[in-house]
Parts: sequence; C-alpha cells; structure tokens
Amino acid sequence: MRVLLVEDDKPLGSAVCEGLADLGVRCEWVLDGEAAETALATDAAGIDAVVLDLGLPRRSGLEVLASVRSRGVVLPVLILTARDAAEDIVAALDAGADDYLVKPADLREIAARLRALVRRAAGRAAPRLAWRDIELEPSSRKVWKGGESIELSGREFEVAELLLRHTGVVLSRSQIEQRLYGWDGGAESNAVEVHIHHLRRKLGADFIRTLRGIGYMVERNG
Repeated sequence: MRVLLVEDDKPLGSAVCEGLADLGVRCEWVLDGEAAETALATDAAGIDAVVLDLGLPRRSGLEVLASVRSRGVVLPVLILTARDAAEDIVAALDAGADDYLVKPADLREIAARLRALVRRAAGRAAPRLAWRDIELEPSSRKVWKGGESIELSGREFEVAELLLRHTGVVLSRSQIEQRLYGWDGGAESNAVEVHIHHLRRKLGADFIRTLRGIGYMVERNG
C-alpha cells in the first residue's frame, strides 16, 4: 500500500513514515497543504490513501480536503491531528474525511485503519485478497497457495498485493516501479521483471499475465 502523508512536523513525519514502512505501508511525505494538492493533482492514481494533518502551513488540512473532494478525488482520507474537539472531528468528516485519529496514535492502528479504508474503497469486506487457490493477508504479510504458506520477499509481496488489489487491470512496469520505490526511485532496470519471475515460480506460471509492451495483470477470478 502506498499513501501520501501530509505532516509539517519533521520528527513526527519521519517517525510515521519509518514505522509504517515496517508495517508494509509505503509513504510519500509532504510538509504543507500546497504540496499536498500538487502531489494529489499529479500522482493521485498512484496513491492508495491520504494521511492528512489539519494544522498545516500554506493551506490547512480542511482546505486541502475540500479542494480535492471538489475535484472529484475519491481517495480515502484519514485525518491524523492533535485536535480532539468534537467540532473539529465533525467538520473534517463533513468535509469528506473517511476517518479521524487523534495524535499520538499507535502506528499499528494507523496501518489497520488505512487497510480498512482501502478495502472499503475497493468494495471489499474480507481482510484477505484471494485469487483461485492463492490467499494474501496484508496485515500479517503472509501468503498461502492451496493452504500452504509461501515465503515471499518484501518486494515480491508488494508486487503480488498490488496486482491482487487491481485484478483485471493492466499495470505498466513504470506504474509498478512507482508503487515499489516511490518518488525517490532506486529500482534496477529489470527489477520488476525479476520480481514477476519469482512470483510465477512460487505461485504458479498462470498467476501473472504479461501483455507484451503494455504491462502485467492478474486476471479476474472467472
């Protein structure tokens, strides 16, 4: 899962990004409201959810929220703020927020709430992603095939999760790289192909379909 964190407190933002990374949530982090709007205008398709503070420089969290909702951006938004007054909670939820947490919050709870929001946005209730005899559990980062546990590397898990969240959708190599490595890049030129090869070896040759010159997909369950 890849989220946009909008937080102007640098020590807190760094701690949240590092902690969520350990829980399987990759962060792109910006420090103010205007940067958040720019990121969502250019990269909304590559983001699964937004973690948004309310007290931000340049544009407040509520202004950012109102602006992106007015443009039809439907990404799940989790408010993470020190403001705990009922009027702030009501205002944020009425402005289009999907959930609200008061700082300090346990990183495990933040990750769990993000998983729930992303599930709901995709119209799923079950916590596991499933395709034929393959099951993937984002919370524990475990995978089973035919009921047998399969060991995946961190990157392999991320590719499998990404494709299973978007069954029936073709994702290009650059889209997958963006989800795996974020704005900083750092991928080897053939990294995605290597991950795909390993996943096919571990989960079956028919798990991922290649559309030559276009990208990769997991077909919808028939």
